[in-house]
Amino acid sequence: MKLVSYLKEDHPQLAFCVNDMLYDSDQLHPDLPVTMTMFLNFWEDIFPLAHSINERLIEGNARIKGIPISEAELLAPVPHPTSCRDAYAFRQHVATARRNRKAEMIPEFDQFPVFYFTNHNSLQGPGEVFCMPDHFHKLDFELEAAIVICKPGRNIKAEDADAYIGGFMIMNDLSARGLQMEEMKLNLGPAKGKDFATAIGPMLVTPDELQDYYQEVKENHIGNAFNLGMRCRVNGKLVSEGNLGDMDWTFAEIIERASYGVQLFAGDVIGSGTVGTGCFLELNGTGKLNDPEYQEQWLQDGDEIEMEIDGLGTLKNTIVSEDSEFSILERKKNVQDS
Repeated sequence: MKLVSYLKEDHPQLAFCVNDMLYDSDQLHPDLPVTMTMFLNFWEDIFPLAHSINERLIEGNARIKGIPISEAELLAPVPHPTSCRDAYAFRQHVATARRNRKAEMIPEFDQFPVFYFTNHNSLQGPGEVFCMPDHFHKLDFELEAAIVICKPGRNIKAEDADAYIGGFMIMNDLSARGLQMEEMKLNLGPAKGKDFATAIGPMLVTPDELQDYYQEVKENHIGNAFNLGMRCRVNGKLVSEGNLGDMDWTFAEIIERASYGVQLFAGDVIGSGTVGTGCFLELNGTGKLNDPEYQEQWLQDGDEIEMEIDGLGTLKNTIVSEDSEFSILERKKNVQDS
């Protein structure tokens, strides 16, 4: 199934997306929930009914009139996630970023997956992303995929973890690198460099939709792997290209780590981390390593970002500068004028 949340009469509305048409869940069957939050909390009870209704929609047996997805104001597929973690699953991205700053590859990467918590209240869907002045100090995109947990669990083994994945989405983990690099000198974070906006969408795609994309998992790893091409365009220009199948740590292994001694809840979102070449930080570092005259590129006011992942659709966002001159960078204490 492809599930969408959109704004209807000022409230989130869950809809099935079939052939680029949206069909409201509660109009298809009275037992279907009206929101994604309700769906996730009763996932195992509702999924069989929802799946059968989705099959009828695919067969052209819709008894209600749908609306074109292009006419809907899309929200994040999971508008109110219970938490958001972001992992570090692509070795290529980690190794390249470390090489670019003349650091050796850290051996612990191959021992266990890591993640950080970001601001789940700042998750949004397609559309405008509002940024403050300090965010434009090296504003960056990050091309990722994300999952949402569909049932509670604790101490989940990787062998069992794929059953806890409700679906997949595109994720743009927007990053203010100036703020991020400043605060991480203190060995804590990322915080203000990340907490202002994360975009997910445009839809939640359930695992059964991706069966044709399954591939062999990497050696010595556990869980499902998917051959899904990933692309990012900024103002129509292709700047990044990768594949979800290049994940070294699987989502199943990340769930195992995340749930150790901790309850995961339906509605928790977990990102994959950045695919290799999937951000300007990495691309700029490689460019400058090869050519000292290389001109860095960062996101600017008005830039349009399009992220596409095979089977998951296209997530479109536009960067918008807030009408404010307020800067926390200018309020730092004991800063000597140079």
